[in-house]
Amino acid sequence: MDEPLIKLKGANMDIDLATPEGKISWQQDQCPWNQAKKSNQHQCAVKNISICPYFRGVEYPDTLLCCYPHHRS
Repeated sequence: MDEPLIKLKGANMDIDLATPEGKISWQQDQCPWNQAKKSNQHQCAVKNISICPYFRGVEYPDTLLCCYPHHRS
C-alpha cells in the first residue's frame, strides 16, 4: 500500500542535471532533453528561473521524475 503524500510548502531546491562531470562530488545522470539536443541549456527546476515541462517531481531519496520526451498537459 502506498503511503499518503503530504505536500509541504517552502522547499528551496535547485535541480539542473546540467553540471559538468567533475564539478560535483556525487553521481548525477544527465538531462535526456540536453542529451538529445547536445546542450546544457535545459534545467529541471531552478528556483525563480525554470520549471521544465517534463519535470514531474522528486522521489525519495534523490530520484528526479522526468517524462521526456512525452509531455503531459
